Amino acid sequence: MEIELVEIRDFLAQRPPFDALPEEQLNQLPKSLEIRYLRRGSLFPPADTTQGFIYILRSGAIELRDDEDNLVEKLAEGGLYTTDCQLIDFSRASHGLAVEDSLIYQLPCYVLTTLRKTEPAFDRHFAESIRDRLKQAVRTLQDYGEDKNCVAEMTVEVSDLIKKTPVTIDINSTIRQAAELMSDKNVSSVMILKGTKLAGIITDRDLRKRCIAAGVSVDQPVSQIMTTNLETIQEGTMAIQALMTMTRLHVHHLPVKRGDEVVGMLTATDLARHQSTNSAYLASDIRKSATVDDLAHVSERLPDLQFHLANSNASALHIGEAISSITDSLTARLIEMAEAELGPPPVRYVWLCGGSQARGEQTSHSDQDNAMLISDEMKPEHADYFERLANRVSDGLNACGFIYCPGDAMATNPKWRQTLRIWRKYFNAWINKPEPMALMLSSIFFDLRPIYGEVELFKELQSDILSKTRGNGIFTAYMAANALHHRPPLGFFRTFVLIHDGKHDDTFDIKHRGIVPITDIARVFALDQGLTPVNTTERLEAAAETTVLSRDMGENLVDALEFIASIRIYHQAEQIRKGLKPDNYLSPEELSDLERRHLKDAFRVIQEMQDAMENRYQGGRFV
Repeated sequence: MEIELVEIRDFLAQRPPFDALPEEQLNQLPKSLEIRYLRRGSLFPPADTTQGFIYILRSGAIELRDDEDNLVEKLAEGGLYTTDCQLIDFSRASHGLAVEDSLIYQLPCYVLTTLRKTEPAFDRHFAESIRDRLKQAVRTLQDYGEDKNCVAEMTVEVSDLIKKTPVTIDINSTIRQAAELMSDKNVSSVMILKGTKLAGIITDRDLRKRCIAAGVSVDQPVSQIMTTNLETIQEGTMAIQALMTMTRLHVHHLPVKRGDEVVGMLTATDLARHQSTNSAYLASDIRKSATVDDLAHVSERLPDLQFHLANSNASALHIGEAISSITDSLTARLIEMAEAELGPPPVRYVWLCGGSQARGEQTSHSDQDNAMLISDEMKPEHADYFERLANRVSDGLNACGFIYCPGDAMATNPKWRQTLRIWRKYFNAWINKPEPMALMLSSIFFDLRPIYGEVELFKELQSDILSKTRGNGIFTAYMAANALHHRPPLGFFRTFVLIHDGKHDDTFDIKHRGIVPITDIARVFALDQGLTPVNTTERLEAAAETTVLSRDMGENLVDALEFIASIRIYHQAEQIRKGLKPDNYLSPEELSDLERRHLKDAFRVIQEMQDAMENRYQGGRFV
């Protein structure tokens, strides 16, 4: 082969999708190419071509623009333009211009078609569905995992641990019948049903303490000794969350539901069979901690946990849930320690977390966002108790590496430590008069989740909030306009818009330019439709069941979020490995050509959804 053709082959062999071709096809490919040189200012695609080509940029730079002459993408070395071969153009480009002297390779569409038919791996790279590409990208990232076994129970769901069908008995049955059923099924508990609803549970311990030791006749109904007011979990709950719930409640059995239907019983024995050293010790050590220093030592292991999870087959969704669950547990333990010192609370209250922790999307050692919701029974003399409680918990979180919120969005701020009546007043003002402050706070206080205390107080507030945001066109328009401020970094400086501030040169902020836009989109949909989920993925899935979001676009956004969040987690894991403080500033040079291509796909999904949202809510009026 001539030296020039060898150079072209080697260039293609290093870049997707041509790196998926076998050597024989790669050797033949340069002979099918035409080489073109475009001077700066030349139209692209070249106006004098008589057939369709796929264009491969060898050197130079080409800007692609839409019908309104807006810059939508910039091709750099290795960039592909495939629209002439009737492949979908997600950039919506209608014309282009060489902005530098450029050398391009032209591959006829019929050659591309032949290669796609004969080489399945090559064809997958040209999947016309962006959803297929993103799903494949997510699967590929998750397949990189190495340490899969050491964190198995961190990502396994409760449904994977339940091997037996639920053992239940009617509430009108006797204690004797319940004991006989437990013996026959060889189980340590039985669930009591009233009709189809779960009414209670009887365990071996209940039979010993409440029946035999108490002298209760075994012919009495099971309702005499059963435990009511049960804590239950959904089958999709992660095992680590179930473990923490058991240790918090000091129980060994948790009924498992699918919606309202009882599907099984999770026991401590089930968890013991699947727990790993990391999570078992972490959860156990949190519960055993007697001082803030003890908790601080436990929390020092969070970066290592994130590192191991990132090197396992864990998804970004599960990693966020795992880290957030541990932060929940740390917070709850700090509250318990504070109450033990200060005494029981004078009135009912609930501690709320906000931001990424509330959404279950936290990474290790984020800053803290929290608030306190107190019963309207509160009197002025109670204020000192809750102030001291808030200070102890917030100081403890800071000692554990969750630094004070720079914006002071914490329960230590008296503004965010208020009664239900005042919180209702806050949200009424934010919703009815959506001013800049309300929009700034939206990412925190419109994403709230209860951690400890009287959950019913929060449910009452949440119900009131959603009743006012649901279908509120003016409020939603302002929220949508605010969401459009965070745009993905596409279209400039070759592939991505990069920072040039002297501190983070040649990087982009993957959190605020990739993750936050999707989070904002999901929040707008949730508030507009009155949806209760707070987690971004759950919000998108719920929104896809309504008229505001198609199922296809919902799936695309979920996959885009998973891919972008995974890239962020792997970036941070590498920093942790090097002993650096994790950040969100990613250089495109860290990514492979294929990862950059998939990241562009993900950003294009965001762009498309932002455009649709702007049209739907006319948010552009307020930008």
